[in-house]
Amino acid sequence: MPEGDTVWRTARRLHDALAGKVLTRSDFRVPKYATVDLTGRTVLDTISRGKHLLTRFEGGLTLHSHLLMEGAWKVYGTGERWRGGPAHQIRAVLGTDGRTAVGYRLQVLELLRTTEEDRTVAHLGPDLLGPGWDPDLALANLLADPGRELGEALLDQRNLAGIGNIYKCELCFLLGVTPWLPVGALPADRAARLPALAKKLLEANRDRVVRRTTGLRGQDLFVYGRAPRPCLRCGTSVRAAGQGDGSQERPTYWCPTCQSGPAPARGSPRRWREHHDRSAD
Repeated sequence: MPEGDTVWRTARRLHDALAGKVLTRSDFRVPKYATVDLTGRTVLDTISRGKHLLTRFEGGLTLHSHLLMEGAWKVYGTGERWRGGPAHQIRAVLGTDGRTAVGYRLQVLELLRTTEEDRTVAHLGPDLLGPGWDPDLALANLLADPGRELGEALLDQRNLAGIGNIYKCELCFLLGVTPWLPVGALPADRAARLPALAKKLLEANRDRVVRRTTGLRGQDLFVYGRAPRPCLRCGTSVRAAGQGDGSQERPTYWCPTCQSGPAPARGSPRRWREHHDRSAD
């Protein structure tokens, strides 16, 4: 699933392509909005809220979309071939005289009054890349359930918005604890560092196509996707296992030497495929 930095980049791309321009094409390919036509309306802006996208139009309308696992917004110039997938995967088309935004595989697509945006995003915790970032509130949210596994708490967008599975694994590595450590067992000094560290990682990567957390040439991530290769710090084989209630497969990577705390007895290096957890996003 795209993480907060990817969604922020998508919002900026849509904003740069459409904001301030009048729609000359409006095509929603979902039954609920099949007859809706926004042609003639000016696009005001597009912003991200955690992993949610909000595109606003004159007349007080907002298009809410969420990329979930496989969704994408692509922007094309006049005459440029659309390459985001087969035509049957297109869910929305927003075009101006010079640019066209095409939404592929959007499982969440909702047109609402701009005044009602809060009902789609009010449940979110502080946005790591948003103007209302509040590190104290984010930490308080995380610590509110001290028995919860840290990895699961980080993925819960109600605590803080923008972290996905990659950042979950990398943050836990940088904090030196396993994702299965109860939040309440996180040493106080590391807990205090967590919000600023999370924000630093997402801000450092929001303008990059290739996500990096290590600062090492040729090695982009410390543990995510690296099992069973050696840990970049200590050489121990990185491990992988699932985390959660089993309702979805979610690959969790960690170094058993560099990270302290509970972990599955035997991690698996096999490939995983993530599934979206609707309750957390």
